[in-house]
Amino acid sequence: MASDTPESLMALCTDFCLRNLDGTLGYLLDKETLRLHPDIFLPSEICDRLVNEYVELVNAACNFEPHESFFSLFSDPRSTRLTRIHLREDLVQDQDLEAIRKQDLVELYLTNCEKLSAKSLQTLRSFSHTLVSLSLFGCANIFYEEESPGGCEDECLVNPTCQVLVKDFTFEGFSRLRFLNLGRMIDGVPVESLLRPLHSLAALDLSGIQTSDAAFLTQWKDSLVSLVLYNMDLSDDHIRVIVQLHKLRHLDISRDRLSSYYKFKLTRKVLSLFVQKLGNLMSLDISGHMILENCSISKMEEEAGQTSIEPSKSSIMPFRALKRPLQFLGLFETSLCRLTHIPAYKVSGDKNEEQVLNAIEAYTEHRPEITSRAINLLFDIARIERCNQLLRALKLVITALKCHKYDKNIQVTGSAALFYLTNSEYRSEQSVKLRRQVIQVVLNGMESYQEVTVQRNCCLTLCNFSIPEELEFQYRRVNELLLSILNPTRQDESIQRIAVHLCNALVCQVDNDHKEAVGKMGFVVTMLKLIQKKLLDKICDQVMEFSWSALWNITDETPDNCEMFLNFNGMKLFLDCLKEFPEKQELHRNMLGLLGNVAEVKELRPQLMTSQFISVFSNLLESKADGIEVSYNACGVLSHIMFDGPEAWGVCEPRREEVEERMWAAIQSWDINSRRNINYRSFEPILRLLPQGISPVSQHWATWALYNLVSVYPDKYCPLLIKEGGMPLLRDLIKMVTARQETKEMARKVIEHCSNFKEENMDTSR
Repeated sequence: MASDTPESLMALCTDFCLRNLDGTLGYLLDKETLRLHPDIFLPSEICDRLVNEYVELVNAACNFEPHESFFSLFSDPRSTRLTRIHLREDLVQDQDLEAIRKQDLVELYLTNCEKLSAKSLQTLRSFSHTLVSLSLFGCANIFYEEESPGGCEDECLVNPTCQVLVKDFTFEGFSRLRFLNLGRMIDGVPVESLLRPLHSLAALDLSGIQTSDAAFLTQWKDSLVSLVLYNMDLSDDHIRVIVQLHKLRHLDISRDRLSSYYKFKLTRKVLSLFVQKLGNLMSLDISGHMILENCSISKMEEEAGQTSIEPSKSSIMPFRALKRPLQFLGLFETSLCRLTHIPAYKVSGDKNEEQVLNAIEAYTEHRPEITSRAINLLFDIARIERCNQLLRALKLVITALKCHKYDKNIQVTGSAALFYLTNSEYRSEQSVKLRRQVIQVVLNGMESYQEVTVQRNCCLTLCNFSIPEELEFQYRRVNELLLSILNPTRQDESIQRIAVHLCNALVCQVDNDHKEAVGKMGFVVTMLKLIQKKLLDKICDQVMEFSWSALWNITDETPDNCEMFLNFNGMKLFLDCLKEFPEKQELHRNMLGLLGNVAEVKELRPQLMTSQFISVFSNLLESKADGIEVSYNACGVLSHIMFDGPEAWGVCEPRREEVEERMWAAIQSWDINSRRNINYRSFEPILRLLPQGISPVSQHWATWALYNLVSVYPDKYCPLLIKEGGMPLLRDLIKMVTARQETKEMARKVIEHCSNFKEENMDTSR
């Protein structure tokens, strides 16, 4: 099972400081610019963590607002020290790098920072004397600068500023630079001249860059240990250069087989060359390549013996010459991954769960197009088979969803995979901490994407959790998202149905403060609009029934929400639904349950006192819909109205006495052993009807309700009645002159039931 180990003190302190910058580390200068307190000095371990965690929070946490001048906290190296930082996405702008230019950075990773321009190239020079690792992956605009209209004619008549490619920048002076990632750089950047000043490169990533002449790579033949040429259209000339890089330990020439047409095909000869010439090779990725010749041994020979990673038994013939198994071999979307004997400790591919998870792990950060297809394979494994490495799978999908928050394919496949990875079959293996991480990324997806498939997948995944308990730590956020989904203008029926179900579950078993807060978010109004839309369409489906059920739950002991229901035409909708759908029993039960909540609020009862409403409630006393539920709830509404006394009866028809007689008849017709479709959290609204003589029928209804509940569900309701002080009230009722004899008899039976329950459950252990 996954660990529920609490966060480290360092992690908690970092999070707190970042959420409270003005008041912990810094203060606001001129009400907007952050400045570090003068008496603070922070070492690199803390500064690096603050910056990297800040980036993580901005990208992953919905309730975290980035501060425009955050990086100015680290402008002075005398009080703060930055050495290794990882920045990503549109969070980072030119002025942010400029703010930290005095720092002696050793490692700077800039990933998909598309807002960086050529101004940041000049800032990079500030780090040239210390920088060892640099990544500009996906920083597509960093080699562009603005030119005034005078410098570019027709194009600038449309656009007042013109983007011009910078061609004179080089890494001159970056004497310590060993690791460089220029992946997904825009076309036109002169890579060879850019890199020429670097004499001792150890790792180079040129993913997605096209160069017909790779001979310049040989200047590092004695130092280069890692070379990534993902999605580069290769040729025999490229291969001749690569095999001269004899120090290589990691070589990646993989490609996305769907992105474009590649002329180059891998052959048995090329693979043999890699094995012969690159004797230090520990990791090789040839994913996505079509193998031109047959590189595998015969099927009969392959099936002999147990699976082995020994090179001498390799199913891939060229790899039999390896001196030792590779640490990693990338074979995703190649025919070779399906062979039996593969000489590598870790293989990415699509043959089985292990290979698929290896693929997700290897490609998540920089190759979302590959990752989404690998996650799709994981989705099939979780859906059709059983996922054997559940925790690893969950963590990898969570990481992918966080890393690519705005990538539609990742969000669609990832949210679908999460639905199957979090279902009840796997629940016991998941910690609270891990399940909370799932909830966070699901809500992130719902926020970032209004796309139907993502929204549906996310809602379905939330249904795998215990509601409201597991969602309570994000209670407000999840309700806001669901209410936005339930905008009646949206037509997707399946999402509406799931979202209403979730809304209903979220307000079913929570305290009144939560219900009031959700009511103020527009919950009541949203449900009424949904009901109105269904009524116009003359459709009574699950959305209609769930909406009334949700209103029943959210109005329970919450007067503000009851008032909102009345103020927004709730009673008219009730009457219209009753008329339009006379046979819908569950609908009637839900509506009457809601009106029972409204009737419990003394200040609102006068609004129910109309001839039309009283007649409807009286007629429903004789309803047999849903067992006794509709009749019981109608009687409950009338019991509270009767409780206000004859002087509050403001209608001539029907007469109070006539309604009272019908209530007595209805109660006497009910089976005391009826099983109930109801859930009381408190008896307070019922108990207040006991100590009074103004309406004996209300008193009788309340006593019958208690007798039924403690008889049928003693374990649940006997303790609740005792706890809320019901026993003394029942004893007092028995002594009351105004109470009917049958009511007194029933009260005695309730007391007897609870007394017996108390004795049976008494602890006799010593």
